[in-house]
Amino acid sequence: MRVFLNPGHASNGIPDCGCVNPESGVRECDIVLKIANRVKKYLEDVGYEVKMVQSDSLREICNESNDWGADLFVSIHCNASAARKARGTESWYWYGSNAGRILATCVNSEILSCVSGLWNRGVKDGGYYVLRNTDAPAVLVETAFLDNNEDEYLLVTCEDGFARGIARGITDYFGIR
Repeated sequence: MRVFLNPGHASNGIPDCGCVNPESGVRECDIVLKIANRVKKYLEDVGYEVKMVQSDSLREICNESNDWGADLFVSIHCNASAARKARGTESWYWYGSNAGRILATCVNSEILSCVSGLWNRGVKDGGYYVLRNTDAPAVLVETAFLDNNEDEYLLVTCEDGFARGIARGITDYFGIR
């Protein structure tokens, strides 16, 4: 199986690092890269082929995945909210994609089982560019809210839990297909 991983936003945060915790300065691009590297290792350890690209160009990301012939596409992000009270994890799939819905459900469920204290914001369908423009079943994972201090604590202290959850969700998906 070939899994394409996209840790969100630009490598090294230039020009876009994604969201930032205003108190600690922790950046989304750094957290999701750490999580994605662990997901990659877990999947390779069980025999999956994994390609990973972190880029600010959504077109480049989708083209790389499609040209490589990925069986699955997973984009990993941190969420943010102007209210700073929002919390939890959510997984997005392309409108009407049954395979995407199954993948998002598997990933969301496993993240919740691997990260204690994380709120469930659910599985949602939406029109994100990377979901619309990849050929493989795709999920965009919003791991937790980086600008919420309680969620940021989970992101920093439980990055392995997030990674295990995403990897297990992927292997669960291939197990039910």
